Amino acid sequence: MSDLAVAVEPIADPYVVAAVESTGAQVVDLAHARVLVWLGDPGDFPALPDEVEWVALKTAGIEGYVRAGIVDDRRIWTNAAGFYAENVAEHALALLLSGLRQINTSVLRHWDKEPIDTAVRTLRSSTVTIVGAGGIGDALIPRLRACGADIIAVNRSGRAVPGADRTFTVDELAQVWPLTDHVVVAAPDTAETRHLINADVFAALPRHAWVVNIARGPLIDQQALRTALVAGDIAGAALDVTDPEPPDPDDPLWSLPNVIITPHIANPASGLPRELAPWVAENIRRFTAGTPMLSVITPERDY
Repeated sequence: MSDLAVAVEPIADPYVVAAVESTGAQVVDLAHARVLVWLGDPGDFPALPDEVEWVALKTAGIEGYVRAGIVDDRRIWTNAAGFYAENVAEHALALLLSGLRQINTSVLRHWDKEPIDTAVRTLRSSTVTIVGAGGIGDALIPRLRACGADIIAVNRSGRAVPGADRTFTVDELAQVWPLTDHVVVAAPDTAETRHLINADVFAALPRHAWVVNIARGPLIDQQALRTALVAGDIAGAALDVTDPEPPDPDDPLWSLPNVIITPHIANPASGLPRELAPWVAENIRRFTAGTPMLSVITPERDY
């Protein structure tokens, strides 16, 4: 039995507890822990005993923790970056295909065959740009490939992304839009990425473009998006995240026929602990062995 003491807070989720115990570590209360697996929200985050050496957060996005000043440089912090990539990639593909195949319009307008029929598009031979091609991009690329699409990846470094036809840096985005048919937004929410997808982008994209956001709402300028959708500058938008979230009840997005909104379910909150559990176990094994851990947060960055 390991002597590693792990607190699972604020609720001792059975999946996570079982994962911790599978490594030989012991689940204890926070006052006696060296490790905290935090399954709550930033607003409820507890004061940490000095003995806590590592905090594992349940989310990939950590902007709330950073803005609250919770993440410090006194201990190891990990998030869930990449842990939920398969879930989110599956949802991104579903949203994109729903728009292109006019599933949403068919639900709304039933057997209005002529306008629906002529609006149907295919992923085959199209180019999909993934903005923020990290773990989600890695999971999404083979799914898009299976549908016959070409891929442009955009990341901070310009490092070639396996499976992508071309990789660009964020600074090169202006070169990307003329080459793009559809966009999937998968970047982190930082000061630099706020309204990264804006009126200039919508003007540069082709009129048949669909924009999918499975990242964070503020990455898209929502007012500019509404304008572009109404004007027909782009074909549609499929959003799992919005700004604000949810949209106001009278937000015009709800009534636009070329918009699909899902309630932030690309990675369902109800299933987070079950998805997170095996990764927690793996990181406990690495922490105990002193080997490099997964998804370690750099304190001065927002993700």
